[in-house]
Parts: sequence; C-alpha cells; structure tokens
Amino acid sequence: MSGLVLKLNPRERVLVNGAVIENGDRRCRLSIMTPNANILRLRDAIRPDEVNTPVRRVCYIAQLVLSGDVSPDNAKSQILRGIEQLSQVLRDEDSRSQLDNATEAVSQTDFYRALKFLRNLLPREARLLEASAE
Repeated sequence: MSGLVLKLNPRERVLVNGAVIENGDRRCRLSIMTPNANILRLRDAIRPDEVNTPVRRVCYIAQLVLSGDVSPDNAKSQILRGIEQLSQVLRDEDSRSQLDNATEAVSQTDFYRALKFLRNLLPREARLLEASAE
C-alpha cells in the first residue's frame, strides 16, 4: 500500500483538499491514495496568533498552502527564503538535515512533507529562545 496513512483519534478533525473531515466515535485509519492531496491535521495546525517565531512563520506559510488559502507558486519563494534565513541561525547537523529535507520537499511541491520537517525544528527553536531570554 502506498500513499499517506492517517491514524485518527475519535472526533479528530483533518482538512483534506479544503474539506474538514471529522472522525466518528472510534479510532480509525485512513489511506490517502491521491498523490499531492493537501492534508492538514487540525490539532497540529498553527493558529494565526501563534505565529510569533521564525520557524512558526515558515511552518504557517506551508500550512496555508495545505489549507488552500495560498497558492503553491506564491508560497514557494517565501518558504525557501524563510528556510535560508533559518539555516543561517540553526547550524547544527540535525537542523541542517531538517532544513535540507524541507527545501527538497518544497522544490517537489510536497508541502505536507516540508511542514513535517519544519515542525521538527519547533522544540529546538523553543530551547534556543528560552536560553536567550535567560
């Protein structure tokens, strides 16, 4: 089986190509077979008032593509510019790997994968911001 597999909890919501889908009373597993479908778990979504850090800003732009609010062509250059700016600050090997993977995903217009890689940087960013505040 290929494609994306989503495991949903009871009453969990997911956005698929602009349509909000809510799971029923039991856990379920969905296979998304359509290539390039735009998928966003609403529990993972970043709200506009939460866009308060550089990594969150880039994640949010990718998320807007998945929600259908921004065209991929308009977002691509913004995301790549944001990744370039992040790469100047996040210089450790793991961060570089995540950023390289996100860049590759964006170049293939796979914004779901790009968002996945970028979200991996959120805990690291939080630690760095916390350390700089001390």
